[in-house]
Amino acid sequence: MMEEDHRGHNSVIAEISRKFRFSIAIVAFVIATLLAVIVRYLFAPEVTFLNFMPDISIGVIIGITFFLSVVGLYYNVSISRQVLRIVRDYGNRLDRILGITSDLRQEIYGDILLEKILDHALTITSSSAGSILLVDGDALIFKIVKGEKAEQLVGTSVETGKGIAGWVAKNGEPVRIADASQDPRFTRDVDAMTGFETKSVLCVPLMTGTGVIGVLELLNKQGGYAYRDRDEEVIMYLAGQAAISIIQTKFFEDQKNYEIHLTEMLLEAIDFHIPEKRGHSRRVARYGNIIAKGMNMTEEEKKRLYFASLLHDVGFLKISSDDAFRKEEYSRHPSIGYEMIKPINFYEDIAPFILYHHERYDGYGYPSGLKGEDIPIEARIIAIAEAFDAMISTTSYRVPVGFHEAVEELKRKAGTQFDQELVEIFASNIEPQHIVA
Repeated sequence: MMEEDHRGHNSVIAEISRKFRFSIAIVAFVIATLLAVIVRYLFAPEVTFLNFMPDISIGVIIGITFFLSVVGLYYNVSISRQVLRIVRDYGNRLDRILGITSDLRQEIYGDILLEKILDHALTITSSSAGSILLVDGDALIFKIVKGEKAEQLVGTSVETGKGIAGWVAKNGEPVRIADASQDPRFTRDVDAMTGFETKSVLCVPLMTGTGVIGVLELLNKQGGYAYRDRDEEVIMYLAGQAAISIIQTKFFEDQKNYEIHLTEMLLEAIDFHIPEKRGHSRRVARYGNIIAKGMNMTEEEKKRLYFASLLHDVGFLKISSDDAFRKEEYSRHPSIGYEMIKPINFYEDIAPFILYHHERYDGYGYPSGLKGEDIPIEARIIAIAEAFDAMISTTSYRVPVGFHEAVEELKRKAGTQFDQELVEIFASNIEPQHIVA
């Protein structure tokens, strides 16, 4: 990526240098001509090596001097404007790329990320069509395609090393072609499938430190033009940033997949370990979400509450099922659950909600005796949802009560055991049809 960045810088610097050298040459020519005239006619008329110049009046000399000065000034102003335009265009391009990079780095979903990468690439290069193919073993899979009849290609594959995209994936080098039909690496298989006619091509590798993970291919620059050096430079830079973002989103998705599977395994273990709590955690998560919606929590806050609700009783896994409902053992499960969950990085932020879900609003709960808003709001929500489920569930260790009786009990204990505002939100939004077995 650094090499691509330096290459882009170097091409711009080289172009500016050429402009300045030309400007200096013009100035030098004008100065040399003026000096020759001045020496010949004003200071050293006897100098023999200047005698080839014809006798010219002072007025003509002044006219020549003025003309050369104007011409030199005009060319220098023109060149300066070109240099400023190059610098401004390059600055704008850098700003655009930085904005795109920021946009890509913030995206956490793989499919959306690939679509953003391709959209940006098509816009930057004014391309008519394009695709992103990712390496899968010895093949390249079309993950996203845009252009005429693009949907026919998604999910299909090409062999690594075959065609232009395959060659780029195998060699890890960009390819820029003005006329694809004249390149021996070009195959017409894809065109035959879609009816699309490939003309100009810009194909670059998506590379990380471990090698090529895919290719970004752009086709048919609009207006019938060929892709330029600058197109290749900016797309190579974009591809470098894109590859990093693809790896990041894959890591995030793998982590989320692991988190989901681990959560499911823990829930099944809790249900198996304590049959009286079978389905309890999922119901608590459902009732807690009713409060979250009533509060207009953000999606991120809802997600944390959801996982904390699912795992709020995980500490029971380290307590014998025979002792789980003995007071002294039961009161240990929030602290045990906290210690179990905290070392896991993607659970770390929900660990305090698990620890404090048996705190009371009046300060008489456990394990820390927190009071009021010192208790995390997620823990206060879980406390309400758990108490409600314990009261109405037929599988609970308690004798169940009816829906309305449970709601009234929460209201009676609002302000003492529970947060009164949260109880009001729950009571206003819970309906009998929300009850699940």
